Amino acid sequence: MHNDGKVVPINKAQAMPSPLARLPVILLQVRDKAAQQLKQGLQELFDNADDTLFEMADKARNSVDHNIFFEAMRDLRLKRKNFERGFIEQLFEAFANVGQMGCGEQQLLPVVSYEALPGASSDELEKGVALEAMLGKVQHRDGLALGQLTARLGELLGKRLDDRENPLGPAMLCEFFLQAGRSLGMEIRVKLIILKLFEKYVLSDADQLYGEANQLLIATGVLPELKAVPSRRPDARDVRARPPADTGHPADYQADEGSLVAFAALQKLLFAVRGSVCPTLEASAQTQPISTRDLLRLLSHLQQYVPEPEVEDDFDLRNQLEQLLTRVSVKSGRSRVVDDADEDVINLIAMLFEFILDDRSLPDSLKALIARLQIPMLKVAVLDKSFFSRGSHPARRLLNEIASAAMGWGKCDDYQRDSLYLRIEQVVQRLLNDFVDDPAIFSQLLAEFSVFTNDERRRCELLEQRTRDAEEGRARTEIARQRVADTLNLRLLGKVLPEVVVQFLQQAWSQVLLLACLKHGEQSAQWQSRLQTMDDLIWSVGLSEGTEAGRHLLEQLPGLLKALREGLSDAAFDPFITREFFIQLQALHVQPFQGNAGGRPSLSKVGALIEVREAFVLSPAAPTESVSLPDDDPDVLKVLQLRVGCWVEFQEDEENTLRCKLTAIIPPANSYIFVNRTGLKVLEKTGSELALEFKRGGVRTLDDALLFDRALASVIGNLRQLNHAK
Repeated sequence: MHNDGKVVPINKAQAMPSPLARLPVILLQVRDKAAQQLKQGLQELFDNADDTLFEMADKARNSVDHNIFFEAMRDLRLKRKNFERGFIEQLFEAFANVGQMGCGEQQLLPVVSYEALPGASSDELEKGVALEAMLGKVQHRDGLALGQLTARLGELLGKRLDDRENPLGPAMLCEFFLQAGRSLGMEIRVKLIILKLFEKYVLSDADQLYGEANQLLIATGVLPELKAVPSRRPDARDVRARPPADTGHPADYQADEGSLVAFAALQKLLFAVRGSVCPTLEASAQTQPISTRDLLRLLSHLQQYVPEPEVEDDFDLRNQLEQLLTRVSVKSGRSRVVDDADEDVINLIAMLFEFILDDRSLPDSLKALIARLQIPMLKVAVLDKSFFSRGSHPARRLLNEIASAAMGWGKCDDYQRDSLYLRIEQVVQRLLNDFVDDPAIFSQLLAEFSVFTNDERRRCELLEQRTRDAEEGRARTEIARQRVADTLNLRLLGKVLPEVVVQFLQQAWSQVLLLACLKHGEQSAQWQSRLQTMDDLIWSVGLSEGTEAGRHLLEQLPGLLKALREGLSDAAFDPFITREFFIQLQALHVQPFQGNAGGRPSLSKVGALIEVREAFVLSPAAPTESVSLPDDDPDVLKVLQLRVGCWVEFQEDEENTLRCKLTAIIPPANSYIFVNRTGLKVLEKTGSELALEFKRGGVRTLDDALLFDRALASVIGNLRQLNHAK
C-alpha cells in the first residue's frame, strides 16, 4: 500500500529531530498516551484483518480472487510487526518535528491532500475518494475536540498550528498508515478493505484520543478556559438504541453521517454541472422548490413510461424530467425546481448510466434492458445517499451482480428464451412495477437473483473443471506420445532389423509404452520394465549363432516372452491378434539353430530385414506457427498478462463477436483454452496466435471489475478534470 495523494513526505535528510529533552514533558506524555492507544487500535485492526480477508476469499467468485485475498492475509501476517513499528516511528518523528516549530527552523511536517491529480488512474481516484470520506467523517464527528487539541499544542509551543500539522490529526494519522504500508503489495480492493479497517479500529476512536490528550493539557493549565467537548460515545449508543425519528421522509430511510459526508464531497464536484435540470419558463417566473417526496412522485410517474428494450429510442432522463417539471410549472404558474442535493443526485445517476451504456464490457444486447433501471436507481439514491459510498448497498450490489452475470452473455436468435435474459428482465420489470419508495425490494431481488446466479455459477464451474481436466489430460497424452516416439526412434533409427519386429514395436509395443508412461510416469518401475523388454527383444533378434550370447539365447527366451505377453495384456491387446507375431518371433529365434550358415533368419520364412530410416511419429505433430513475434512485442506482453478467469471478446466477422473466458493455459504447447459462460470449450489458441489476434484488433480483454464502481470512478475523474479546467 503506498500513498498516491499529493503528499510532501517528512524529509528525513534535512530534518534533525530534537532531543527528547527539548520537548515539554507534557507533550511527551500526550505522545506516549496516544501511542499506546494507537498501538492497541492497530493490533485490533490486524487481529480482525485475517477474518475479514478470509471471509472475502470465501465469497470469491473465482480462484484468482480467492488467491488474491489469501496472499494478502499472508503478506499482512509477515509484515505486521514492521508495519506497526513504522507507524509509531513516524508518530514519534512528527512529535519531534512539531517540537522544533517556532525555533526558526523550516517546517518539515507533511502537507497532506488526498485529492487525486488530473489524469490519475481509477485506482487512485477510488482510493482518493475513500480517504477524503474518512477525513471528512473524523472532521465532522470530532472536529471540535481536534480543534481544541490543536489550539493547546500551539499554545504549548508558542506558535499557531493548523489541524493538518497536528501529529494526532486524521490527515497525519492516515499519512503514517499509508507510509507504513508501502511495502504491502496489494491490489486496490485489498487496499480499500485495509483502509476501512483502519477507519473502524483507529479513526473511530479519535474522540477518546483527543479527549485524553486535551485532559492531560488542561491538567497542566494549557487553555483550561476552552469549553470541554462531551464524549460522543454514550450518545452514540443511545442513538443506536433509539428508533429513527419520524421525519416524514418516504420510508423513513436514514443515511448515516459518514454517507452524508461522502456525498457532500461529491456535491463539490457536481457543482460544475448544476443547473441542467430546470423548467423552461420566463426568467421572471417565481421559483418554488419541489420537495423530495413530490420529486419521487414525478419519478414514479416517469417510471411507468420507460420504453421497452426493443424500442429504438434513447431515454434521456434529465430531458424527460425537465419536460415534466415544465408541465407542472405551467399549471401552477410558478417555476418548480428541484433543490441542489436532489439535482446533484439526478446528474450523478445520469452520468453513471451514460458510462454504463457506453461501456464496452457490457454486452450491447443487454444494454437496453439495463438502461431501464435508471429511474429505480435514481429513486433509491434520492432516498439514501449511502448508495454512492457504500459498496454493500443492495441496489448497488444488484446492478453489479447483473453486470457480472451478463459478462459472458452473447445475443442469439432466440435470446428472449435465454434463462439469464429472462431473469434480468424479470428483475427490471419487478422494479418498474413495484418500487415506489421502499428500498427493501432491492434486498429481496438481490437475494433471489443471487440464488439464480450461484446455481448457474456452480453448473458452469463443474463444466469448466471437466473442460480443464480433459485439456490437461490431452496435453499429458501428447507429451507421453512424443516421449514414446523419441524412445523408439533412439533405439530403431539406423538399425537393420526384421520388418515384423519393427512393425510390432511401432504399432503394438508403442501403445504398451504409452500406457505405462501415462499411468505410472517415466520414473516408474513399470516404464523401466517395458523399456527393458523392448531392448531385450531387439537384442534377441540381432544375435548370431556363433556368439556366446547367441548360445545362451534359449535360456533367456521364456522370460522375454512372458514380459511381452504381460505388457500386451496390460494394454488390453487381443491375444488372438498378437498370436501371429509370436509365431513369427519363434521362427526368428529358432532358425539360427537350424543350420543357417549366415546366422540370420530365412527371409522367405519370417520376412525381410529392413533398415529403419524414417523417424516414427506416434501422433500427428502439432501445427507449427507460421509467424513469430519478438518477446518484447507489446501484443506478446498483452498475452502474457492474461490471467485464468479473465473475459475476452473475439471479433469473428464484421457483425458477430464471441465472448469467452480463459479457463486454462496448457504447457508445453502454450495453449490457451476458452469457454463460454456455460463452461463449454469454444476456442483454443496458442500464445503466438493470440498475440497476432491482438495485433490485428481481432480480440480485446473485457474489464470484469464491478460495473458501478468503475462507472463512479470514471465520473469522478471526469468531474475533477472539468473542475480543474475551470
